[in-house]
Amino acid sequence: MYWNWKTGGIMLGLSFFLAVAAIKPIGVSTQFVIADGIMAAAVDPTLIQKDKKAKSGYSSSNAYLNKSGGKYAKSVAKPLNYSFVFVLSMFLGGLLGRILTKKEAGKPVVKQIPYTHVHRFKNRVLLRYGLTFAGGVIVLWGARLAGGCTSGHMMSGIMQTSISGYIFAAAAFLAAIPTARFIYNNTGGTNE
Repeated sequence: MYWNWKTGGIMLGLSFFLAVAAIKPIGVSTQFVIADGIMAAAVDPTLIQKDKKAKSGYSSSNAYLNKSGGKYAKSVAKPLNYSFVFVLSMFLGGLLGRILTKKEAGKPVVKQIPYTHVHRFKNRVLLRYGLTFAGGVIVLWGARLAGGCTSGHMMSGIMQTSISGYIFAAAAFLAAIPTARFIYNNTGGTNE
């Protein structure tokens, strides 16, 4: 079963609404920092310490992990929290969606390379994955510079009528649309 963009948008909006109503706004990029902290703490056991003076009860020798009263340090020390499990569930959900999607005879479950990429760069799967990975790294780097990601700033932010959410969304589209048009050389077309 494939959802069109309207159904997908409504389901995404409902997911965000339920998350905000039940627990807290969704944000993802911080959990990559926490994952990095977990790996760093495995190499350097002194990175995170219990600290009764810290607001969170934990502190770190790393200034970034130590900010907000050691909030991130605590997440590194005790990673099985809502946000970290949420990110792991996103990967699991994607995998389950891929596995459970019924395949039609003679058609792939998911088209690996969109028409616009084939038109511009030919049918080069490794290039497509490389560009996708590089784009993800750039977006994640920018998200950390901005103090949050698209899900936190744009989707959760707009849902909460945050002015910064609207500004971030406008800036993201003002940068993304010309970049996509430049990279794909105004090829247009569809993913059919």
